[in-house]
Amino acid sequence: MRLQLALNVRDLDAAVDFYSKMFDATPAKTKPGYANFAIEQPPLKLVLFEDPSAPEGDSFHHLNHLGVETESADEVSAADARLTNSGLGTTGVEETVCCYAEKTETWLTSPEGAQWEWYVKNADADQLEHEARTSCC
Repeated sequence: MRLQLALNVRDLDAAVDFYSKMFDATPAKTKPGYANFAIEQPPLKLVLFEDPSAPEGDSFHHLNHLGVETESADEVSAADARLTNSGLGTTGVEETVCCYAEKTETWLTSPEGAQWEWYVKNADADQLEHEARTSCC
C-alpha cells in the first residue's frame, strides 16, 4: 500500500525537477502535461497534472502543509543535506515544539507554494503553536 497524491502544477518541468530532487527519484512515467512517480520511501504515488491556468502561489490555500515523517533525527538531517545539496532551499534542521509534539524538522516549499515538512516526532507536548527550541546540526 501507498498513499497517492495528485497535484495540479503550473509548470510541469519545474515540478518534476523539484519533486525529483525532493524525493531523490525520477518519474515512472511522463507524457505531455503529465508525470507520475512511484516513490519507494516514503511509499507514495505522486501524480502531477500540468494546468497553466492553476492559481499561482495560492493553489494550496486550503492545504495546511504536507509532510514526510521519518524514524530518526539522523534521517531528517540526511534529508536536509540531500535537499540542500540538490539546490532546494530548506529552513535547516531545528528542534521544535508544535502540533502537540517535540520534533526535529526541516521545511521546504514547492514551486506551487506547498509547504513540505520532513520531521521525526521525539515526544508528545502540550503546545500547538510552533516554537524553535535550538538550532540543530
